[in-house]
Amino acid sequence: MLTLFCCMGLGRFALGMLLPSMGATLQLSYSEMGFISTGNFIGYLLSVFLCGKMITRLGERKTIVTGLALITVSMLIVSQSDVLWLIVLMYFITGIGSGAANITAMTLVAHWFSKKYRGRAAGYMIVGNGLGIMASGLLIPWLNSHWSESGWRIGWASFAVVIALLTLIIAALIRNNPKLLSIRPYGDSDSGTTPKAETDEVRGKGLNLIAHIGAIYFVFGFTHVIYATFIVTTLVEEYRFSEAKAGLLWMSIGILSVFSGALFGWLSDHFGRKTGLITVYSIQTVSYLLVALQLGGYSLYLSMILFGLTAFSIPAIVAAMVSDMLPPSQAGKVFGYVTFFFGVGQIGGPTLAGYLAEASGSFTSGYLLAALLTGLGIILTAALKYNKTV
Repeated sequence: MLTLFCCMGLGRFALGMLLPSMGATLQLSYSEMGFISTGNFIGYLLSVFLCGKMITRLGERKTIVTGLALITVSMLIVSQSDVLWLIVLMYFITGIGSGAANITAMTLVAHWFSKKYRGRAAGYMIVGNGLGIMASGLLIPWLNSHWSESGWRIGWASFAVVIALLTLIIAALIRNNPKLLSIRPYGDSDSGTTPKAETDEVRGKGLNLIAHIGAIYFVFGFTHVIYATFIVTTLVEEYRFSEAKAGLLWMSIGILSVFSGALFGWLSDHFGRKTGLITVYSIQTVSYLLVALQLGGYSLYLSMILFGLTAFSIPAIVAAMVSDMLPPSQAGKVFGYVTFFFGVGQIGGPTLAGYLAEASGSFTSGYLLAALLTGLGIILTAALKYNKTV
């Protein structure tokens, strides 16, 4: 949870809160704001290819610590940057570190928990994402109100220092697998070994299955990042909310998202991974449509509530699904493969939404596109030949 708080909560999702003040100070267009986000995701995508080799050579613990160290250094440099290309480059390095730490941490679920508990375990880890959103929603408006144009710089630097300190704690606590402590995975007595038929099915249909799960994960990467990157800017520039009020609403999303992974991870443990995925995508489709259609009244608040409740549940379910199908030694590698699709989605989402906003003067078309793709996610999940219910 601490790892995800650092690499995703602060390293990624705090960007949405920092962008409005950064954009105003550095006179960035919507497209240029999208480039910053895209640079991060290209780095994240690159880490997918590096992560497997890093885990093999360094082990999980050292890979996570290395990733967090990259985030710390690059975010410190961003805090002192004045030109777009340097910010994009450093946030690209942040993306590499985020991917290395996040992917590796999520694959630890396969080592430490039996199938019965993996959905919930991954969900509790993802609490860190929500805590990061809460922290940025509370801190950044306060910094901007006290330090004006320097607020966002202090924000980046403060987050880097926090990550550096937490990295020391993480390095002291994390272990690669329970065997190092002479214990068994949690719930191991009621899980047994991976069924042979299931393992054979994965081997026989491996590439198709990975591509199918990857396509489902692509939808999440493409859509949720549009909302996470631009919702605060939408509130400030289109709905004329003050930055403090937008920050409060962003923090509220963070509070709700704390429960998202555990809630839908539990649902997927009890009713199946497909049921969990379809439920989440259905709720997110409604969320994106509510903000896109600008219905007024409480529709905007309802959109944020629905997004917050489901915000980070898809990674928990996908990680549990992959861990169900494969032994721990292979689950990490395959999760890396499906994360490649997720990374491609994250690159395309903010870039395309930024261009659409630039052309139309509104983020409406970006949110409509997100709703269309989550609808496609429902169809892809329904067609997935995976009926494992633990």
